[in-house]
Amino acid sequence: MTEGAHRAGFAAIIGAPNAGKSTLVNRLVGAKVTIVTQKVQTTRFPVKGVAMAGEAQIVLVDTPGIFKPRRRLDRAMVRSAWTGAQDADAIVHVVDAHAEIAAAEGGGKAADRRSAEDVESIIAGLKASGQTAILALNKIDLIRRDQLLGLSQRLFGEGVYSEVFMISAINGSGVDDLKARLAELMPEGHWLYPEDQTADLPARLLAAEITREKLYLRVHDELPYSAAVETTAFTETKDGGARIEQTVYVERDSQRPIVLGKGGQTLKWIGENARKDLAEILDRPVHLFITVKVRENWSEEREFYSGLGLEFDV
Repeated sequence: MTEGAHRAGFAAIIGAPNAGKSTLVNRLVGAKVTIVTQKVQTTRFPVKGVAMAGEAQIVLVDTPGIFKPRRRLDRAMVRSAWTGAQDADAIVHVVDAHAEIAAAEGGGKAADRRSAEDVESIIAGLKASGQTAILALNKIDLIRRDQLLGLSQRLFGEGVYSEVFMISAINGSGVDDLKARLAELMPEGHWLYPEDQTADLPARLLAAEITREKLYLRVHDELPYSAAVETTAFTETKDGGARIEQTVYVERDSQRPIVLGKGGQTLKWIGENARKDLAEILDRPVHLFITVKVRENWSEEREFYSGLGLEFDV
């Protein structure tokens, strides 16, 4: 490796739903490039975040969570996640250490047990493909050190990990060390993106993702995974801003009032908070207009998948 030479490559961030992948990507990049909610399985397609570490450029692929698929959309997301891993120069497997320990001790919530099952599935997938990954034990701020060391030894013994990093994506602990290691693993070559670019996501798609994040933050208890957001218009305004028109699609008539809220207050909150984020990310005034429509079979429509870069026939 030439001293001071530029390096650039791809690092796939894989893991079970809600392991903290998106939070880690945002932390590594130092900017918001992928949506983060308490709703599991939020990331529906790979989002490329661009992180700089000295002379190295790390293109982070935040993949959908890998889990046992039940629907067409589930299968498409899992396929997308493994494809992202296969094409990467480095793979980081993010594990929710708190959930893993809770499940191993026979306690925890049903979600913890599902998370542990998904971790086992990912390990099996890595073994089957012959790939190795960096193990990133996340949420270490929630568990004791002796528990963490035991978990690290148990998972490392599976034989699919090259090394282990103990991190907290939420507060940044250990993330700089992981970032430095990823920089070392990137191949020598020209940067793939301008130095000041933090994401590779079309503005229309980014706008839809930000609004979907606010939607799930506000109605995560009432609305199942049966909503999609589409940016139907994105135009420049005379004041240098952006006029963005969006449609929230739900599958049933009974779900429309949930998104609207009493007197339209829920939709107003979603719109206001999405607009604030978009104005900051786009660095210009944003005029956002959102409508809600019923579209019963949006999750079975081919054009929905092609718009997100997902395979339909899976």
